[in-house]
Amino acid sequence: MGKIIFYENRNFGGRNYECMSDCFELLTMFDHCHSIRVESGLFMIYDKPGFTGNQFFMRTGEYPDFTGMTGMAPCVRSCRVIPAYTGNFRMRLYEHFDMRGDMVELMDDCPNLMDRFRLFHFNSCNVIDGHWLLYEQPHYRGRHFYLKPGWYSSYKEWSAMSSRIGSIRRLTEL
Repeated sequence: MGKIIFYENRNFGGRNYECMSDCFELLTMFDHCHSIRVESGLFMIYDKPGFTGNQFFMRTGEYPDFTGMTGMAPCVRSCRVIPAYTGNFRMRLYEHFDMRGDMVELMDDCPNLMDRFRLFHFNSCNVIDGHWLLYEQPHYRGRHFYLKPGWYSSYKEWSAMSSRIGSIRRLTEL
């Protein structure tokens, strides 16, 4: 498993809270968060409770000014551990809702979906194996969304505001 520590002040100052599992609601643990240390593992943090709202991917490292680096408000409200995964990766993206229309299958990272498949609007997907990050823009830029294995009949189920996906990356410990 992993370990993440949230600090109320920049540069790891003030009160802190250690977390080693999914936490649905962090508001009771601290008021605001300006710096984060990920001692091990991979995490997604969210600015709303219940793993909703804006999300940000965190890997092992130190983030002394988390809010300045990400542009997120200092309101981390939930976090999710991304389990270590070493198997094969596989996902299918569909042009239309409910897994209909043109389909593309991925087993590796794709820095530019438009260049590779001539599509960048996907309304649903099926994550068969592995954990993935979808990015709104090519080359792993812009807002990103965490997907674990399962069916997503609409882009709204992965918390996106639109069906535009520019790039996709597998989540590995490397």
